[in-house]
Amino acid sequence: MGNIFDELYRKYDAWYDKNRFAYLSELEAVKKVLPEKGYGLEIGVGSGRFAAPLSIAVGIDPSKKMVELARGRGVDAALGVGEELSFKDSTFDYVAIIVTLCFVQEPEKVITESARVLKPGGKIIIGIVDKESFLGKSYQEKGSIFYGHAQFFEIEEVEQMLKVAGFSGFSYYQTLFDYPEKIKSIEKPLEGYGKGGFVVINAVKKEK
Repeated sequence: MGNIFDELYRKYDAWYDKNRFAYLSELEAVKKVLPEKGYGLEIGVGSGRFAAPLSIAVGIDPSKKMVELARGRGVDAALGVGEELSFKDSTFDYVAIIVTLCFVQEPEKVITESARVLKPGGKIIIGIVDKESFLGKSYQEKGSIFYGHAQFFEIEEVEQMLKVAGFSGFSYYQTLFDYPEKIKSIEKPLEGYGKGGFVVINAVKKEK
């Protein structure tokens, strides 16, 4: 997936300006579970649109062009993939995987690696387009330059992968209650899932 994002990095990044209120609504949902402080990593940092405003210190991405954009936004970004993280065990207080899980080759391994680099009691924060939502179904039917390559997940599928990797204490927030281009103000995120197209899943690495 690095190649298409290298080729179309400007088009991808422009989505956030074109759909500003949808993007800001997603940020609000992530903020609901993001720790107020701590050393964080974003896997699939992209152009830094989440890491920069959320003050996530470190990011990795397989796209060289995306990494350059993220660095330009002040993120300590580097080339890398979630399946093989170069960090030591128990390095981070939290790991964020936002709009990325659907693009990785081995989602279970990305989550297992996230658990490895998290401190005991650390948080994982996953933002996805819910496969079963109106938005997920629309993306699957219509496809797109980017989502045509995606593997969408149901919330329960992600939860199961997290449980296998040793996570518990789940909580959920949802937003995007209309199509991104139709959202004209920042939406207030709601707890749970089943209504919003974008869902944030939060879980905690079990203490040993």
